[in-house]
Amino acid sequence: MRILDTHLHLIYPERFDYPWLGGAPAINKPWSVDDYFAEAVPLGIESALHMEVDVAESDMMAESEFVVTLPRIVGAVAACRPEHMNFVDKIEQLSDHPHITGVRRILHEAPDDLSQSDLFIENIRHLPDYDLSFDLCLRADQLHLGVDLVQRAPDVAFILDHCGNPDIKGLGLDPWRASLREIARNPNVIGKISGLVNHCAPGWTAETLRPYVEHMIESFGWDRLVWGSDHPVATTTGGTLTDWVNATREIISGASEDEQAKLLHGNAERIYKV
Repeated sequence: MRILDTHLHLIYPERFDYPWLGGAPAINKPWSVDDYFAEAVPLGIESALHMEVDVAESDMMAESEFVVTLPRIVGAVAACRPEHMNFVDKIEQLSDHPHITGVRRILHEAPDDLSQSDLFIENIRHLPDYDLSFDLCLRADQLHLGVDLVQRAPDVAFILDHCGNPDIKGLGLDPWRASLREIARNPNVIGKISGLVNHCAPGWTAETLRPYVEHMIESFGWDRLVWGSDHPVATTTGGTLTDWVNATREIISGASEDEQAKLLHGNAERIYKV
């Protein structure tokens, strides 16, 4: 079963500035497209969407323009700043590039009120005019903010990154489970099964992840789910891309071939239009 990875981070420090990587020594090095696909292709990953890597604002446009020229990268989710007055001008520029399919503003490290301002909401509402989606990255304790955001912008397609970032090695399933169910009730939200291993203690297994993946499937249904590797961030808890792919396949092995295809590539092709 082929896979379209909807959440690949590529890091080219010789080209772009990544201010945050100084605090992430485990991955503070180059991560190229060739190195990724050397491991990914034997696993069935045939193509990927590049997810913005929170480069310096001066590099945001250049990052997205560069990655869509790379082999097997079928699209890109670009960095954006909806809190800025010139947001619409910026997304109009992005829309000139057919392989840029969506945008993301990292919110899990931002003040809670950033995504709740009238300007932020009004700017986000323009995304459908440019056929762009919004990847929503929030901590589990911020999911109520996501509910407010997606309800105030009902025409925008939101993709909830990393299963809403449950605290697996701390709080566990609750209260994440109820919060996830609440945001999933909104039909304009798609769930992304990714990033779970980042919240695990080293030594995680498929059984560690199973209740979280199964709750995502129960909450969103097979038609509103996509899969992502979150590579190389997902390597920081002692696992590899191979480990994550194998765990995913094990967890969903009881699903039908049609259901697995929806999760692993079909929904992504429809939702991200690639």
